[in-house]
Amino acid sequence: MVMRALVYHGPGVKAWEDVPKPGIIADTDAIVRVDATTICGTDLHILKGDVPVVTDGRILGHEAVGTVESIGGGVKTVKVGDRVLVSCISVCGTCRFCREGRSGQCLGGGGWILGYKIDGTQAEYVRVPFADTSTYPVPDGSVDEDILMLADILPTGYEVGVLNGGVRPGDVVAVVGAGPVGLSAIMGASLFSPSHIVAIDLADSRLEAAKRFGADVSVNNGRQDPLEVIRSLTGGLGADVTIEATGVPAAVAEGLRFTRDAGTLVVVGQYTDAGPVSINPHLELNQPHLQVRGCWGSDLGHLYRAVRTLTRHAERFPWRSMISGRYDLEHASEALAAAERQESIKALIVPNGLFP
Repeated sequence: MVMRALVYHGPGVKAWEDVPKPGIIADTDAIVRVDATTICGTDLHILKGDVPVVTDGRILGHEAVGTVESIGGGVKTVKVGDRVLVSCISVCGTCRFCREGRSGQCLGGGGWILGYKIDGTQAEYVRVPFADTSTYPVPDGSVDEDILMLADILPTGYEVGVLNGGVRPGDVVAVVGAGPVGLSAIMGASLFSPSHIVAIDLADSRLEAAKRFGADVSVNNGRQDPLEVIRSLTGGLGADVTIEATGVPAAVAEGLRFTRDAGTLVVVGQYTDAGPVSINPHLELNQPHLQVRGCWGSDLGHLYRAVRTLTRHAERFPWRSMISGRYDLEHASEALAAAERQESIKALIVPNGLFP
């Protein structure tokens, strides 16, 4: 049997084409019919050739909501017919890092593999390894677009940015980059009652979105130095926590500049081979006692809590407004083009063409 999928064929070359439908390989696999997927900024990096590990012929995508069609003999908790959220992070559940709640660093064949090392979710069907630990049941009454953002960007912004940064009540939090992950970090930071959340971006449209997601101060760094604004809010000190979410290496140095002595810079963006970051460890890290933190991927345990929180208090979180277009597979190239031009925040792709 064949299916339609977005296939990568090297830098700048991709196609929606017919490919073989996936089958069970390991007894812990599930085959999931993709009911909704989306395009991530990481996919755009791959398409530009910035992630050389991704090989010709790879099906892209690592975010999905779908329906389980078949399971391997070792799958214990996931059943055929279940509606599930497919996490961007696959979890073996038994290695040291998975046991420590650091499944992004999984040593047992998991971590970020979908659309990277194995075929991903921008297709009609996807094979999900470690199905029991790499999916989450969709709560009754939830529609796909309510849940899809929880596959990657919301837990990434919340865990890697907010929790890793140790945001506390009264902090001034600067978020550099108001794309999907930055918006997720803004929304997550608001849970901890900071005194100010400062959104920094070059695009006014994204700064307007940042205000809807909880930022109370916005700065277009093409027209104004954000440090002036941040110092005006902090008695000249700088941000308590800076979350760098652009994926542009030069922005890391900017994040250091925005952060106060003994503050924390969290590096969240997906970085590529675009160039190194040059810093002076003594002057920029040791002397000001500044912490720089990062993390590769999110922990499914935090995903469980995020699903409960966001579905219980949906009225407080405008994450559905990230979806700025809805496409079937025949028009998915339009979604990809809009994402490349940064005309959309997140596009919803529905392989079966039936929109919620």
